[in-house]
Amino acid sequence: MHVLVLGGDGFCGWPTALHLSDRGHDVTVVDNLSRRAIDLELEVESLTPIRPIGERVRVWGEVSGRDIAFVRLDLAREYDRFVTLLKDRRPDAIVHFAEQRAAPYSMRSPQAKRYTVDNNVRATHNLLEALVTTGIGANLVHLGTMGVYGYGWSGSAPIPEGYLTVKVPTPDGDIEREILHPANPGSVYHLTKVLDQLMFAFYAGNDQLRITDLHQGIVWGTQTPQTVRDERLVNRFDYDGDYGTVLNRFLMQAAVGHPLTVHGSGGQTRAFIHIRDTVRCIEIALENPPETSRPRVFNQITETHRVSDLAQMVSKMTGVEVANLPNPRREQDANELNVRNDQFLALGLEPTTLSDGLFEECTEIAGRYRHRVDPSKIVARSVWRAGMPTAEDLVVRLPVG
Repeated sequence: MHVLVLGGDGFCGWPTALHLSDRGHDVTVVDNLSRRAIDLELEVESLTPIRPIGERVRVWGEVSGRDIAFVRLDLAREYDRFVTLLKDRRPDAIVHFAEQRAAPYSMRSPQAKRYTVDNNVRATHNLLEALVTTGIGANLVHLGTMGVYGYGWSGSAPIPEGYLTVKVPTPDGDIEREILHPANPGSVYHLTKVLDQLMFAFYAGNDQLRITDLHQGIVWGTQTPQTVRDERLVNRFDYDGDYGTVLNRFLMQAAVGHPLTVHGSGGQTRAFIHIRDTVRCIEIALENPPETSRPRVFNQITETHRVSDLAQMVSKMTGVEVANLPNPRREQDANELNVRNDQFLALGLEPTTLSDGLFEECTEIAGRYRHRVDPSKIVARSVWRAGMPTAEDLVVRLPVG
């Protein structure tokens, strides 16, 4: 297949592009390099040194013998150029990562909220309308989030994959209908993903677009079999309070001797997936497009854990203490999370779990690049609303010496 990977320079996009290329697909990465610009804005870099996209693409060609094309394009703002690109490349499939991906960043400021909505919603709608306008029947796979469901309000009942069967009372008795699972976004970022799934439902029904929406858990790990082939191909390892995912942050903090920052009680249960499984799930979704004019929804997760349990696991492994800080998010102190992921398992996914030794891989990466850590960027400082903890409240006081 010829696959466009939109947002293919990012944390999930880059390893996906390499994985698909390695599997024999013709890959074109489309990216506006906005994540690199946000690094400059936040004055923080990936723990791993990220090479320029031109060098990344060139090195992949050298080590794999396969070419990846790169097009710099802003999907949210360059609709006409994107239409031209579609007509020129005529892809068989499109993977859509071209959205601002961090919940904390989306709550950082009025400007960040507006940017997240403007970028994410416009990018998705431009993509859908371009597919309709050009008549190109590409199979579309979108990376969404488990956060569209919200956390905790469903109790111990398993969260189904996208759709919920409900009973509707009528004068003639109850009738059953299947609806999108009720949404309960917890940030502006999650809100944009809810709007995405509504747009998908409309365009799939109205224009018969083939769309798969992947409700993904928190990604941990950094390397895949492709990114380890050359240090210049290394994937991102974000550790800062806005973009670093919780388990990666714990492993980095342990590597530099920083207390493991648990916000609030740590009783929040979250869904997790290793980056190796992310790229495999994308491939499975591409190979199994929906058969009806309704978006297909997969829950892209492999396991669930309480944040406090993860912190204790890393603390026991490394000897670094846990620090409980005020929670900058507006969320429950604790929740249960029971998630169905039957479809990926039925299609052959063999989950990578925390017990598979990849803790050590992440710890080794964190240790190797610990000299690149800026301690002032470790603690999460973006707050969800006025009256919540300030940046000063969230500072961890390290022992002298």
